[in-house]
Amino acid sequence: MCGVGHATDNGWHMSEAGDTTGNPDRTRAPGGPAASANGADIAVQLERTNQLLRRMLAEVAKTPSTHAIFVDAGYVYAAAGLLVTGTEDRRSFDLDAEGLIEAFIDKARTIFADSRLLRVYWYDGARRRIHTAEQQSIAELPDVKVRLGNLNANNQQKGVDSLIRSDLESLARHRAISDAALIGGDEDLVSAVEAAQGYGARVHLWGIEAAEGRNQAEPLLWEVDSQRTFDLDFCKPYVTRRPVTMYEESGPAPTRDDVRFVGARIAATWLSERGRAELAQLLPGHPFLPGPVDQDLLVEAERLLQRSLRGHADLRRALRDGFWQHLQSQY
Repeated sequence: MCGVGHATDNGWHMSEAGDTTGNPDRTRAPGGPAASANGADIAVQLERTNQLLRRMLAEVAKTPSTHAIFVDAGYVYAAAGLLVTGTEDRRSFDLDAEGLIEAFIDKARTIFADSRLLRVYWYDGARRRIHTAEQQSIAELPDVKVRLGNLNANNQQKGVDSLIRSDLESLARHRAISDAALIGGDEDLVSAVEAAQGYGARVHLWGIEAAEGRNQAEPLLWEVDSQRTFDLDFCKPYVTRRPVTMYEESGPAPTRDDVRFVGARIAATWLSERGRAELAQLLPGHPFLPGPVDQDLLVEAERLLQRSLRGHADLRRALRDGFWQHLQSQY
C-alpha cells in the first residue's frame, strides 16, 4: 500500500502506509528484530574469537622455551689450554671436546631448567674449510653442528665471527630460541649479541677463567644479559698436556744439505695442503716465517729426522732455506 501525503505547515510529509494520523514525528522504532539479530551474531563471533585466543595461549603456555649453545672453539682451545697447561698452542695439549661439550650441555640444563636444548654449534677453522679428523668426530656427536671458517697462513681463524652472527640472528629472528649461551671473547661478537637481542632472545656470555687479566672484550661483557666463568677445576678434566718427544742424539748429526732437503720436502706438503693463495700471503714476509708456520716446520723436521734441532741454529737456518727455496721455485 502506498504512502499518503499530508499537508503540513512546512509542506508535505509522506507518512508510512497505514498511517492515518499524518503525525510528522512518527519514525521507525529502533532496536527492532533485525538489530537484535545482528547484536546476537556479533556476540557469538566475539565469544568464538575469545575461545580461540584462550586455546592459543594455553598452547603457548605448554610449549617449552628453547636454548642453544654457541662455542667459539678457537677461544676455548686458547683459554683452556693456557689455564690448564700454560700454553695456547693446540699441538701441546689434547682437548676432550666430547666431554667438554657434554659438560656445557649439563650446565645449560641446570641454568635453563624449563627449557629444551636445540643444539650445540661448534665454530672452528680449517684449511679450505675441510674438516680435520678431530672436527669430523665432533660433527658426529648428537645435537652438535660443526661450522667451519678458514685458516690463514698464520693459523688465524677467518670468518668464524660472521658465522656465529648469522646463526644467532637467524634463530632469534625465527623465534627458534629464547636463550643463547655464547662461549667466546672477541669484540666482533657484539653485533651478533645485539642482533639476537633485537629479536627478543636473551644472550648469556660464558667464559673460561683467564690465567691473568681478561680474555673477553669489555664491550662484549657490557652487552650480554648475564655472565658466567668456568674455573680451573671445571676445565682441568678435559685438557691434557701431550708428552714431549725426546730424540736420542746417537749417531752422526744430519748435514746442512740433509736438513735443507727435509725443508723442501715439508714445503711441498705445505703447498699441496694450503694452496697458492696462502703462498701468495706468505711470500712477502721472506725470509721470515710466521711463528706458527716456523714452529710447524721445526716439529715436522724433527719427526722426519728423528733428531732434535733445538740448539742447532745453523741447521734450523738450513731448514728454513730449503723450505723457502722450494716455495719460491713454485711461484
